[in-house]
Amino acid sequence: MAAPFFSTPFQPYVYQSQQGSVTAFQISGGDVQVLQVMVKSQDKLTAKPGTMCYMSGNMQMDNNYLPENDGGVWQWIFGKSVSSTVFFNPGSDDGYVGIAAPFPGRILPVDLANFGGELLCQTDAFLCSVNDVSVTSTVEPRPRNIEIGSEIILKQKLRGQGMAFLVGGGSVMQKILAPREVITVDAACIVAMTTAINFQLKSPNQVRRAVFGGDNQLTASLTGPGVVFIQSLPFNRLSQRIASSRSVAGPSLRDNPKFFIQIVIFFFLAYVMIVSSIILTDV
Repeated sequence: MAAPFFSTPFQPYVYQSQQGSVTAFQISGGDVQVLQVMVKSQDKLTAKPGTMCYMSGNMQMDNNYLPENDGGVWQWIFGKSVSSTVFFNPGSDDGYVGIAAPFPGRILPVDLANFGGELLCQTDAFLCSVNDVSVTSTVEPRPRNIEIGSEIILKQKLRGQGMAFLVGGGSVMQKILAPREVITVDAACIVAMTTAINFQLKSPNQVRRAVFGGDNQLTASLTGPGVVFIQSLPFNRLSQRIASSRSVAGPSLRDNPKFFIQIVIFFFLAYVMIVSSIILTDV
């Protein structure tokens, strides 16, 4: 049987930079990749803390709090890092920095100039950037938004005209949405997307999930035009699978709370049937 035909197909993301604005880099490896970026004289590279694998001897590394990369005081109070690792090349020769992906997946080089200078992404997606790129949080410390939108689910926004490197779990596909084209995706599988896409979240039936089981999966309806990057294995799903594998041999009530709900429903139905039979017998 022939494969289905799509007018705007899903396809692997292939970066093609504009002439004259090339940042030399190399992505090595298969499942857990390493990114090597050439840093020119007096240039800097900003990365997520703890992702540096190696660097040349002429590079300087420092952990700085960058106002343009503000993560919010509330995030710092609750134990999240609000600093960034900055690599600076003070010499006259080119240097290089090796950045390792924090989990199995694919590293995506993204030139923000090709996406209108803005991109929404997951908090785990940003890896590093070169020069003119700022990373800001889209979630307010005191949320006032009643409607859950893309900025609540995709909690970071990238701005600028420089090069940013993102990481997605598993395999990563690119989908170019035509105007008014609609697709439905798992919200956790969205690595990043352009701000022009209309985002509508669909929440699952919580009562039905508690009774009959199932994952707490949130789906999102995306309407074009725009570009969206989709990952096959989100990091939170990978961590949940690893954690749940420890309780396969003997799951407890704490690991399976819906079992308690099912027991309560069973005894309630049994009670109703017994009372109904007694009433009918007396009649």
